[in-house]
Amino acid sequence: MDRSVDVVVVGAGVAGLVAARDLVRGGADVLVLEARDRVGGRLLNAELPGGVPIEVGGQWVGPGQDRALGLIEALGLRTYPTYGEGRHIAEIGSSRSRYTGRIPRVNPLVLADIGQAQYRLDRLARRVAAAGPWQAHDAEKLDAQTFDTWLRKTARTTAGRAFFRLVTEAVFSAEPEDMSALWAAFYVGAAGGLDPLINTEGGAQQDRVVGGTQRIALALAQELGDRVALEAPVADVDWEASGVRVVTRRGLTVRARRAVIAVPPPLTARIRFTPGLPGDRDHLVQRMPMGRVIKVNVAYDEPFWRHEGLSGQANSTHRALGTVFDNTPFGGSPAVLVGFLEGRHADVAARLDTGARRELVIDDLVGYFGPRARNPIAYIERDWADEEYSRGCYGAFTAPSTLTRFGCALRTPVGPVHWAGTETATKWAGYIDGAAESGHRVAHEILPAVLPALA
Repeated sequence: MDRSVDVVVVGAGVAGLVAARDLVRGGADVLVLEARDRVGGRLLNAELPGGVPIEVGGQWVGPGQDRALGLIEALGLRTYPTYGEGRHIAEIGSSRSRYTGRIPRVNPLVLADIGQAQYRLDRLARRVAAAGPWQAHDAEKLDAQTFDTWLRKTARTTAGRAFFRLVTEAVFSAEPEDMSALWAAFYVGAAGGLDPLINTEGGAQQDRVVGGTQRIALALAQELGDRVALEAPVADVDWEASGVRVVTRRGLTVRARRAVIAVPPPLTARIRFTPGLPGDRDHLVQRMPMGRVIKVNVAYDEPFWRHEGLSGQANSTHRALGTVFDNTPFGGSPAVLVGFLEGRHADVAARLDTGARRELVIDDLVGYFGPRARNPIAYIERDWADEEYSRGCYGAFTAPSTLTRFGCALRTPVGPVHWAGTETATKWAGYIDGAAESGHRVAHEILPAVLPALA
């Protein structure tokens, strides 16, 4: 089977679908190739008892994520706030508190340490994001060290360092020693600071999409119609200045003037490019692993925590299930708590059998919310490292000494091949908003080159 189009897009996540939509609206003939039997990439809905959709992949949007919010509105979808009424639970170091507002009641010295470290991180992040990470002042010095090294020099208390480890796990689904301090600073800066990343009200976890966030991808794909081909994993991309020849594992060959590769960076290395990609690009993706997370939704007959004056939001620096939210769907039933096994906790939990992992999760929920958490009516988990065409979540990050050596290849096209995906964004990298930004960017890159040929 052979097809000829103006642009072939590899990957039907938000980045690829937004790029395809913009290109079609610009007059280009486009075909999207998706390896899975569904669209959405790292956005995925499952079903609760009664058929109610629940997100097992990415799910939140918040203020400042204008591209994602604009896309949701344009597609006729609605958002609703994450439940946050009542007291939150924080276990930081040896202290446990129930609190309202943003700041838990812990040792004042620990709070002061967290505050000064966050101030320094935000100041650094603003500088790095404004300049472009590999062009920032002291970029090589920052990139040569892990984020853990930077935190150990900056946070002065054991509990303060434990707090930032928890934050790193919650934001990156990785450990501070895994990533470059320069990448961490860029990522924080791309969101406008640490508070927008970790806050619920006023932050990245503020809102959810009615019916689940996969509806964004489903609506985009519906608009594109038969321009989206499922179960079409790409094996080969042959390229030259005049165009590309893309071959799937199932025998479909697509010839196009341009190609958009909109898959997680590590998966790019699994596609055979002929001729081979430039060394900078190849070494970049070799040094961009995915984070690791197991997301767990636990459903109950009723939101018992709300009856006890709790919001369902909980964090702990020592539990495997370090972050928990009330994830009850829009209709209010069934009641749901969602928790995350992230970074090293996901490593350990993934080696357990399903029953032991479930017991681990439920034990932590009981530790947070009491014995009523012991008896759920449903337990839904998703290990994103097991997803063949994701191999992790929430996103990729760079190892030390990667951005300054190879970061210039992150967005730079290689001949007719262009790169999309949330990791390539300049704002809200790692989020739905960043994916949408990257899709708009590559369409803007491609259309001027394709339109003269169309005319």
